[in-house]
Amino acid sequence: MKMLEKKHFGKFVCSLAALAVFGAVLLTGCTSSAADDNVSSPAAAESGIPKASSASSKRLSDARNTPVVRAAEAVGPAVVGITNKAIARDWFNNIVQQEGVGSGVIFRSDGYIVTNYHVIEGAREILVSLSDGRTLKGELIGTDELTDLAVVKVNGDNLHTASFGDSDDVVVGEPAIAIGNPMGLEFQGSVTTGVISALNRTLDISERRVKLLQTDAAISPGNSGGALVNADGMVIGINSAKISASGVEGMGFAIPINTVRDIVSQIMENGRVIRPYLGVGVFDKQTAARAGYQLNVEHGVYVQNVRLDGPAGRAGLARGDIILEIAGEKTDTIAELRAAINNHAVGETVELKFMRQGETMTVSVSLDPVPEK
Repeated sequence: MKMLEKKHFGKFVCSLAALAVFGAVLLTGCTSSAADDNVSSPAAAESGIPKASSASSKRLSDARNTPVVRAAEAVGPAVVGITNKAIARDWFNNIVQQEGVGSGVIFRSDGYIVTNYHVIEGAREILVSLSDGRTLKGELIGTDELTDLAVVKVNGDNLHTASFGDSDDVVVGEPAIAIGNPMGLEFQGSVTTGVISALNRTLDISERRVKLLQTDAAISPGNSGGALVNADGMVIGINSAKISASGVEGMGFAIPINTVRDIVSQIMENGRVIRPYLGVGVFDKQTAARAGYQLNVEHGVYVQNVRLDGPAGRAGLARGDIILEIAGEKTDTIAELRAAINNHAVGETVELKFMRQGETMTVSVSLDPVPEK
């Protein structure tokens, strides 16, 4: 029996199942149309990623000078608008320019900004709107699609920076303050409040498995790349996604700042994040269905193609094999396969269990770094 059978398919309907799917999870990304640079690790120190800061408040009564006011004063000036100018084609194949707006956070006073990958994806030109009204041209330093992070640089000195906190210290129920540009630059620097609703939410987004902070602070399109801040004025996350489904309210998600710090350090050092890979192209049931096929397997992912000089190719895998496990971890979806691989280091040897023509086999695979594009 063929593992892949062609079938008719209509519109792909997103649902919460693709969070388990996507209709469901929206990357809140683009809308259409001076703190101390202290660090918490050697890698972060080299990049100048900030760890702590303080804010001075205006003359307000104690009743009005709330933690939200102080946090907005400390972080707000470091939150920028990012305009992505990209080229696309219309229905008649004519070239048209598209423009979207997201958010970003300045983390170094010489102009380094962290934002979401999906905010700058496909950009031909990046414009950065500062809180003081200036607009500067942005240079893309590097990206990491897997964690949805990117670093952009503008030419500037003594820019206001935000302070990174410690997302491992975050607790459920503590105040959470979102700062960004919902619906575009017209609403630049908007502040919304809520609480941390949950920690370590694992979501499958666009074949990626990510762990995020959940908050009920209002996050809207355009907020992506903006700051999620605690009551001490520390950035604890980078706003990235929300659940947008009928009857669902107050479910926004942010990338934990400890993850951000590590990824940004690697981008600053290497221009990218170096991860292990197998060198295979695979289908799971969901991606097969989107392509108009039916995958007739109970477990595992179907190997569609193999890079012969890659780890899997050297180990003897071939098209039509079904990968069942990596180092004892089940791989029933693409997200699970990627997560299992990313739990190991470049150069590490792992046991890979797969099925070929009904027979289960196990091989040892030495993981290579993902090749540069």
